[in-house]
Amino acid sequence: MHFAQRLQNVETSAIREIFKLLGTPGIISFAGGFPDAALFDVEGINAASQQALSQHAGQALQYGPTEGYMPLREQIASTLRAQGAAVQAQQLIVTTGSQQALDLLGKTMVSPGDKVLVEGPTFLATIQCFRLYGADVVSVPIDQDGVQVDVLEQQIKEHRPKLIYLIPTFGNPSGAMLTLERRKRILELAAQYKVLVVEDNPYGELYFDAPPPPTLLTLSEQVPGSRDYLAYCGSFSKVVSPGLRLGWMVAPDALLANAAMCKQFSDANSSMLTQVTASEYLASGRLPAALQRVQKVYAERARVMMRHLDECLGDALQYTAPQGGMFIWASLTGAGGGSRDAAAFVKRGVEKGVAAVPGAPFFATHVDHSTFRMSYASVPEDKIIEGVKRLAQAL
Repeated sequence: MHFAQRLQNVETSAIREIFKLLGTPGIISFAGGFPDAALFDVEGINAASQQALSQHAGQALQYGPTEGYMPLREQIASTLRAQGAAVQAQQLIVTTGSQQALDLLGKTMVSPGDKVLVEGPTFLATIQCFRLYGADVVSVPIDQDGVQVDVLEQQIKEHRPKLIYLIPTFGNPSGAMLTLERRKRILELAAQYKVLVVEDNPYGELYFDAPPPPTLLTLSEQVPGSRDYLAYCGSFSKVVSPGLRLGWMVAPDALLANAAMCKQFSDANSSMLTQVTASEYLASGRLPAALQRVQKVYAERARVMMRHLDECLGDALQYTAPQGGMFIWASLTGAGGGSRDAAAFVKRGVEKGVAAVPGAPFFATHVDHSTFRMSYASVPEDKIIEGVKRLAQAL
């Protein structure tokens, strides 16, 4: 078969390749970015699904509006307004996970050869998605405070990108949190250079001790003109359940209209059954308590992982201490003459019975081969301790 030429621009996921190695009994996996299924509010979601079918079966089992189930759109908009963002239901669409929002952005915004700026490192599927539509994706360096805005402005001037994609809050894979000062500066750059900034925020509610700074969407109220160049993507996957496959996108009117048109071609509408179920679940008022439980468990698991990384790997490793989210981003220092090849290190780790993800695929350009990602979210504390010990054996 003669496949589309665009497929030459993408590679299979490094995470998927790691998963192929996980069939060995007893292996401990820090590789996935999955929420812990044991923390799902099964009772609440079950009750919401029953309510959806008993009270709204005609809508839940039928086709629905491409833009999404209006009660759910209103609930999402209400939540965003409570965070300080001036959003109405008509200014967002419901998507089949936030991943579909990224795909719709690729379809509506990216032409072959267009430049797209992303954090280095960033969400692997974003790089793949935009490359599929022919983008030339360029990494902008980050530190523990998020993307380096001075370098970002230089790259905007050099590349004149079609869009900039960021995960400002507890990034995947970096775990970094963009500072308030940098958030405001990015909005100023968006307005000044008239370039679309995409804020992806799947992890913002998973904070440990204190809430993160306001989202770019919220702060855009303070930066004149920035809202015209801002798209915001959210998701229920990390805070309710990925099985619902529901996310949303807030965007300027013209972009939203084109995205809805492209979505109509893709899937007509996201599952009405899960949309009505999500709406009933939000109406039940159970989400805040469920979130608090997740925050507490993830925070403790992160602390356990960091403590044992310090004890077992010492100065052989540097990492960003997360303030929320699901990941620890680390790099091999080469201390004591050790290797800085993270891909080889991860491979040795699998041989020792523990899996992580090498960091190289998370960079569109300027690859750092010493890096790798670990997730503590779905691993019990005793397994985290044992897994870190196995990692130390792989040095």
